[in-house]
Amino acid sequence: MNASRNEKVVVVGLGYVGLPLAVALARTHEVIGLDIDGRRVEELKAGVDRTREVQADALRASTLVLTSNSADCRGADIYIVTVPTPVDSENRPDLGAVIGATRSVAALLDPARAPIVVYESTVYPGVTEEVCGPLIEEVSGLRRGVDFYLGYSPERINPGDREHTVDRIVKVVAGENAQVLDRLAALYGAVTSAGVFRAASIKAAEAAKVIENAQRDINIAFMNEITQIFSKLDISIWDVLEAAGTKWNFLKFQPGLVGGHCIGVDPYYLSFRAQQLGQEPNVILAGRSINDRMGCWVADRLHERRGGAGTALVMGLTFKENVPDLRNSRVIDVVRRLEELGHEVTIHDPLAHPEEARHEYGVALDAGALDRRYDLVVAAVPHDAYRALPDAALTGLVAEGGVLADLKNLFAGRTLDGVGRWSL
Repeated sequence: MNASRNEKVVVVGLGYVGLPLAVALARTHEVIGLDIDGRRVEELKAGVDRTREVQADALRASTLVLTSNSADCRGADIYIVTVPTPVDSENRPDLGAVIGATRSVAALLDPARAPIVVYESTVYPGVTEEVCGPLIEEVSGLRRGVDFYLGYSPERINPGDREHTVDRIVKVVAGENAQVLDRLAALYGAVTSAGVFRAASIKAAEAAKVIENAQRDINIAFMNEITQIFSKLDISIWDVLEAAGTKWNFLKFQPGLVGGHCIGVDPYYLSFRAQQLGQEPNVILAGRSINDRMGCWVADRLHERRGGAGTALVMGLTFKENVPDLRNSRVIDVVRRLEELGHEVTIHDPLAHPEEARHEYGVALDAGALDRRYDLVVAAVPHDAYRALPDAALTGLVAEGGVLADLKNLFAGRTLDGVGRWSL
């Protein structure tokens, strides 16, 4: 295997992870981007990225070839799988997309090119070698370690983050042998200015990925738990954090609704694997339990503060600020619990796509929602568009005797005369 040749690369899955990676790789390599969603591919060809991760001018200037036809991707040197890995309704790993992508890739491999199949999708330790490798052998009739090889390089995309982009972060790489590792280090090293880290093994790289987000989840769970404790004492968590944050080694996590495609999901991949091995992941699952219940806790407190049901406006549905990403947003927990308590809920989000909101959660977005008044106004996601609302616009949303709930301390320091306020 020659690590110095100009590798032909196929990136499978053109979402938040795959598209930025494919565009970056296309600066130095021949790259094809494959996605089964034909509509997505046509939008990208027109220079439109609905995830807002890649700008239109960068898309149009890129040499990246886009296709929804897997037959266009035969005979590449490296296949990088970047498809989603969610959990099912029982919070168990759903490897359906990874398995589907693996089957597709297996049919495309040319053993004469000693191809590498690299996974960036988040999985529990062992999936790449114990699930994907045997599946490729079964579908292709090829032999792993002879006709094709495996690698892993965990994605670290943070949607909406313009600082920690794929070309500026350390890229962890792992391969099944030294030659594969060299090829992947050369490939990813050409993309990022921060360099690569050669993991000791594929399993070590898989494990590193799941603990990165499990660690954050546990820390946020602690914040959410103490928020609930301090609420009973009538103490604002924001006042507590401001004081505690003056200590040099205090970890500055914040409470909130923990969703998204990583933090709200990855701990379940790790806990699933632990339970397979007979190890009960008590800390991991305790953190998940606290965070999974936070939305309902918030809704119950708002119902109490409001003094009963009424009209409610929820501002923001995406899983975090300033992105259109709706995957695994826990704002929906607040919405559904308010509805259970009898509130008539209207949802507004300036970035989320209305069709995706209907598809993901069966809810409608109301573009004109900020022109009316409500008994309860919940600032759930701190989009810049909400931050920029003048005081008069905010107070104008709240009916007489109503409540403005600020879940992320977005409007701290603003007087907002005549409005009842609630925060964590």
